Amino acid sequence: MALDLEKMGIAAREAAFKLAQLSTEQKNEILKAMAQALVDNTAAIIAANQVDLEKATEMKSSFVDRLTLDEARIKDIAEGLRQVAALPDPIGNVDKGWINQDGLQIVQRRVPLGVVGMIYEARPNVTVDAAGLCFKSGNAVILRGGKEALATNIKLAEVLQQVLVENGIAKEAIQIITETSHQVAEKFMQLNGYLDVLIPRGSARLIQTVIQKATVPVIETGAGNCHVYVDSQADLAMAEKIVVNAKCQRPSVCNAAETLVVHADVAEEFLPQVAKALAKYNVELRGDARTCEILGDAAVPATERDWDTEYNDYILAVKVVDTLTEAIVHINTHNTKHSEAIVTDSYANGQRFVNEVDASSVYINASTRFTDGFVFGFGAEIGISTQKLHARGPMGLEALTTTKYVISGQGQIR
Repeated sequence: MALDLEKMGIAAREAAFKLAQLSTEQKNEILKAMAQALVDNTAAIIAANQVDLEKATEMKSSFVDRLTLDEARIKDIAEGLRQVAALPDPIGNVDKGWINQDGLQIVQRRVPLGVVGMIYEARPNVTVDAAGLCFKSGNAVILRGGKEALATNIKLAEVLQQVLVENGIAKEAIQIITETSHQVAEKFMQLNGYLDVLIPRGSARLIQTVIQKATVPVIETGAGNCHVYVDSQADLAMAEKIVVNAKCQRPSVCNAAETLVVHADVAEEFLPQVAKALAKYNVELRGDARTCEILGDAAVPATERDWDTEYNDYILAVKVVDTLTEAIVHINTHNTKHSEAIVTDSYANGQRFVNEVDASSVYINASTRFTDGFVFGFGAEIGISTQKLHARGPMGLEALTTTKYVISGQGQIR
């Protein structure tokens, strides 16, 4: 029997209406029950994950790492749900209120978006993060993960749905698309009248496909061509730690650094130093002419394409610049508006960098790896928006809401 996306959309709309009526206390208790259910079903989840891993024979090791779940990671995912439960509920919050010249009391308050669609790749943690954030913010969610994680995603959804049913809530509040064909994905992107917003999370290719083919509203997320700029006034020991962490701690994620930009005044000292540190992780360096002159055989020549590439691997492009201005221009030309960092002891240079670099998150003397909803205190994230409407940066609960004006009068007419 063919998958009926419209039927899923109708059920999601009905569920969303009921979710919007739940109290904060009800939502929090159910989220905590979901967290415990994940832990209680660890063995079954790992077994489903193993099915996916056995098929992942041609995936890069970095992507296999994203796909893999073990007991510790499941505990972390469950903890994310508990943190979402502990967060303030944005629904009903009043952004502002006033009385106009007609004596009308006008209040702007937070309400759910309604039905959220998620389309993503081989990251099963997204299934739970998205479901938890949408549930807390009163939204129904329809999830379409990648074929690589299908068995895992189905099992995770089943565990969460069982908790919903046990608490008298329609399981259609959290739905997963079980067919992973491109045709079904494209139809999902065009589910007008049912989806209030579609959030893609994954590779640049996936995100661009969704942007080009979707007819429902889309929040662009995720592609991360992130830079670390080592200034002429940088603490080079600190810079080394930041670069190694930003590139190597988890290279497959969108907030990992893909390009290192170094001021010429420190390049001859810093580049051999950082190359030695990165060599411990077998990082391939692709440098411009000056980088290759300094590093010799430790680097290979970069092409123009390297400046625009999100490697998701142990590869780092390296460029030497003569000025802070040149660094900022290079970053703004090639970045994806995700996360950018400067390492400097100069307050003025740091402030100029954060003021002039166009990105959702800009760091002074810290790794780009911190761009994460969990780290920012959101409990989890639905994604990291790299656009400017309606949300930007890591998206937590408030990003899954919109506003409603409530106007109270005493018989006024116009």
